[in-house]
Amino acid sequence: MRRLTTVLAGACAAALFAVMTVALGSPAVAAALVEVTGFGDNPGNMRMHVYVPDSRPASPAIVVAMHGCGGSGPGFHQSSEFASLADRYGFIVIYPTATQSAGFGNCFDTWSDAAKQRGGGSDPVSLVSMINYVERTYRGDPNRVYATGSSSGGMMTQHMLAVYPDLFKAGASFMGVPFNCFAGASDYPPGSSRCTGGSMDRTPQQWGDAVRQAYPGYSGPRPRIQLWHGTSDTLVPYSLLRESIEQWTNVFGLSQTPTGTDTPQAGWSRGRYADPSGTVQVEAYSIQGAGHTLPQSGMARYAVEFFGLTTSQTDTTPPTTPGTPVASGVTATGATLTWTASTDQGGSGVAGYDILRAPGATGGTFAQVGTSATTSFTDTGLSASTAYRYQVRARDAAGNVSAVSGTVQITTQGGTTGACRATPTVQSQWGNGYVIQPLTITNTGTSTITGWTVTFTLPAGHTLTGSWNATVTTSGQTVTVRSVGHNGTLAPGASTTSFGFQASRPNGDTALPSGYACA
Repeated sequence: MRRLTTVLAGACAAALFAVMTVALGSPAVAAALVEVTGFGDNPGNMRMHVYVPDSRPASPAIVVAMHGCGGSGPGFHQSSEFASLADRYGFIVIYPTATQSAGFGNCFDTWSDAAKQRGGGSDPVSLVSMINYVERTYRGDPNRVYATGSSSGGMMTQHMLAVYPDLFKAGASFMGVPFNCFAGASDYPPGSSRCTGGSMDRTPQQWGDAVRQAYPGYSGPRPRIQLWHGTSDTLVPYSLLRESIEQWTNVFGLSQTPTGTDTPQAGWSRGRYADPSGTVQVEAYSIQGAGHTLPQSGMARYAVEFFGLTTSQTDTTPPTTPGTPVASGVTATGATLTWTASTDQGGSGVAGYDILRAPGATGGTFAQVGTSATTSFTDTGLSASTAYRYQVRARDAAGNVSAVSGTVQITTQGGTTGACRATPTVQSQWGNGYVIQPLTITNTGTSTITGWTVTFTLPAGHTLTGSWNATVTTSGQTVTVRSVGHNGTLAPGASTTSFGFQASRPNGDTALPSGYACA
């Protein structure tokens, strides 16, 4: 029984030591995560995945993003926000997968003597090989290389900044520990570790000396560091944030008293440690009530901002011209447009698209009727049986505008002739859904009708989940409703209240369907 208890405890610790984050939706326009083999010297026997955004500058920055114990590079790609930020700001992300074991598997080696010396071997050398590969293959900027990670990955972040200070410009460590906190492999597993057991306490000088000894004789600039920890973290105790602060402020020759404090968000306490020039060299976040669950939503954005990657370099090059729009879901009152994405080589990234419309098949003036952050747009409020022309142009984050796309022409369907009217009533609604009951159909003509058809448009992100007493079809966000035998015949002035539907929507979205047309 004792052995079984030990095994189960180890499994639970492994599960907790891995980063626990909420999976995020994929970007609307995204590149693919690609595995790379043969990237170079690999004493750590690691796997490498790389995410290269479609829109990036000629010499993009590199971010190494590292998972927690038991995780993987692809898993951290899916569960963190760094890839979507790469799409926005044009940097490349390396997602390593660790294979080392010290009590449980897939942890980054921050415990061995080999890992603690520059060029000594193990995982640090493998990570350097990955960075060199990206610099060779994708012209990555060697002066803009950054490290970040969660739990074991956060520990390796601090580790790499200590061992290779000349390789990295900055790092962001989530739930990490100071460099050289672990005495060896036997000191690594939670429950038996002196480092993470809650009693680790060294002087700032001792911590700083450990970093300086990792690369003896180095006198160049040190990478800036950002530190994150939850106040309720018991797996990697919150007290280790103070130890990390003491280590890195000592390395920079700074006081352990912050030069400034603030609360950037509710529950976030931030301390900044600036040098005499005002440059923040160490930045520490305490997240009130958080356990071993970082990074949470929005935190990666603060890390990337700390790296300086959210401020675009000078960009005067416009995006490429988007593809000619393709029209679909054309109704009497609306149409949906889609097009091929633009790319931006200027470094600021494509920020969105402007949609231009002109009346008629010829003549008229194109005017902007909307914007989109994706490669689709639904135009509503159009007149029935009318021709329209559309063009699209792209904008980047620096304000540069592409040439306009080719032109697509549509002609809306025939609309109502006064024969009927559709009037929706919201029966109930909640955070992520609603019921329209009834959708009243009224014969507004002077003769009996024997059937009716209603079209309307669901807002983006809404999905029809049920309907009754009609035949319903959908095309994109356009819904078409046709009467059935028992409710299609209406005398002049008569109505039917038998039809209704239910739909889901993103939580917090309060929009409702629009563009009801009856014929």
